[in-house]
Amino acid sequence: MRNRTGSAREARALLDVATRESDPDRVGAELDLIAEAMRTQPEVRAVLLHRGVAVARKLQAVQVIASRLGLTPLISKLLAVFAERECLRVVPELAGAYRARLLERRNIVPAEITTAVPLTAETADRVGRALGQASGKQVLVSTRVDPDIIGGVVARVGSTVYDGSVTTQLARMRQKLVENV
Repeated sequence: MRNRTGSAREARALLDVATRESDPDRVGAELDLIAEAMRTQPEVRAVLLHRGVAVARKLQAVQVIASRLGLTPLISKLLAVFAERECLRVVPELAGAYRARLLERRNIVPAEITTAVPLTAETADRVGRALGQASGKQVLVSTRVDPDIIGGVVARVGSTVYDGSVTTQLARMRQKLVENV
């Protein structure tokens, strides 16, 4: 699982098992929790990710973490296998890939709306509904402010970008003027 393809494959397999044997949402939340701890807690990083720590110590740490957090048996076993194979560092990437697969299975696509000024919740909801109609999927909206776009909206839905920013419109006008000269 050293690359995105491996993470996507592992995430798909984990989602299949979680759907059969557990609660897919809880499994995702637990993966996110462990990934966040690995990113933000130096003690966790020091024990789980440092190559100098013995596998037995990593296994012991994983068992303690799983017990204290009340992790599902599926995630507890997964972490133990990763500790034995010394590949715990892939958990954050796996968590992201798992979340993406879970949304995909539910026909939900993430959408990021970028504007020059903050949007009201009502406006963001309205834009999200329009993006949902355009994509044919349910849209999970996040917003971002970027004053550099001057005005308008840039929406990224999955891998598709709808760019209605003033900056892009000005660049197109400039290009047409250059071409006509």
